[in-house]
Amino acid sequence: MDKRKRSQRKGKNSGLLLLSLPTLIWYLVFCYLPMFGIVIAFKRYKPVPGKGFIYSLFQKSPCVGFDNFKFLFLNPQMLLTVRNTLAYNLTFLVIDTVLPVALAILLSYLYSKKLSMAVQTAAMLPHFLSWVVVSYFLYTFLSTDRGLFNNILINTGNDPVRWYQNPGVWPVILIITHTWKAYGYALVMYMAYITAIDQELYDSAIVDGADVFQMINHITLPMLRPIILVLLILNLGNILNTDFGLFYQATRNSGSILSSTQTIDVYIYKALMENANYGYSAAASLIQNTVGCFLLIVANYAAKKINPEEGIL
Repeated sequence: MDKRKRSQRKGKNSGLLLLSLPTLIWYLVFCYLPMFGIVIAFKRYKPVPGKGFIYSLFQKSPCVGFDNFKFLFLNPQMLLTVRNTLAYNLTFLVIDTVLPVALAILLSYLYSKKLSMAVQTAAMLPHFLSWVVVSYFLYTFLSTDRGLFNNILINTGNDPVRWYQNPGVWPVILIITHTWKAYGYALVMYMAYITAIDQELYDSAIVDGADVFQMINHITLPMLRPIILVLLILNLGNILNTDFGLFYQATRNSGSILSSTQTIDVYIYKALMENANYGYSAAASLIQNTVGCFLLIVANYAAKKINPEEGIL
C-alpha cells in the first residue's frame, strides 16, 4: 500500500516538474546565465573584432580589480545621480502606496458597480501604453512652439516656457506622469483584495454601531496590510532601480535637464551606449542590485520580527 502511494506521488511530482520545466529553462537562460556578466565589473572589457565574447573577456580584457567601482564613487556626477534615484523612488514609494489604497477604498463604497468598473478600466489603460507613446503625449503638451501649455500661455499674454530646457519643472512632471501610468495597476490589485474581504465583518461592525471610518480603520486596512507590506518590501528591493522609459524616453534625453532626470539606469545606459564603458556600467549595475537585495532581506526580516506571518520569504 505504501509503495503504491509513493509511486502515485512520484508520478504526480514528475508531471508537475515536467509542467514547470519551460519556466525553469526560461529563468536559467534569461535570469541566471546572464549573471556570468558580473565578471565584466572587474575587468576593462575590450571587444575584439571577429572574436567571440568569451575570448575578448578572458584573453584581451585585463583585470582591474575594483578600479571600476572607484571610478564610480569618485565621479562627481554619481552623487547627483544617486540623489535623484533615491529621491524619486522614495516619493514613488509613498505615492504608489497611499494613492491606490485610498482610491480603492473610496471605490469600494460606490453604490454604482458600473461606475466603479469604469473608473478601474480608465485607470488601468495608461499601464498598457509604452513610454514611447507617453513621450509623444507629453510632447504635445510641452512642445515649445506647438505645445498645448505654451499655446495657452501665449493666448493669455504670457511668454512661452522652454519645458525641455527647464530642469526645475521636471520633478513635478515626472512624478505626475509616473503616478498617471502606474497607479491603475495597484488600484485594481487592491480592489481585488477588498472585494475578497468577508462581507459579514462589515455587517457585524454595522450592528455594533461602527461608522465608515471605523470600519476602514479596523477592517479594511488590517486586511490590506499583508499585500501592502509585500509590495513595500519588493519596492524597497528596487530602491536604486528606476523606470528607464520614464527618465529617458519621456524626457526625450534632453541634456539640459539632466540635473533633474539622470538616474542610475540612465547613467548605466549612457556609459554603455555612448561611451562604451562596459566595466563602469557593469559595476554600477552590480552595486545597484546588491544594495537592492540587501534592503529586501533587511525589510523582510524586519517584517517577520513584527509579525511572523507576514513578509515574502
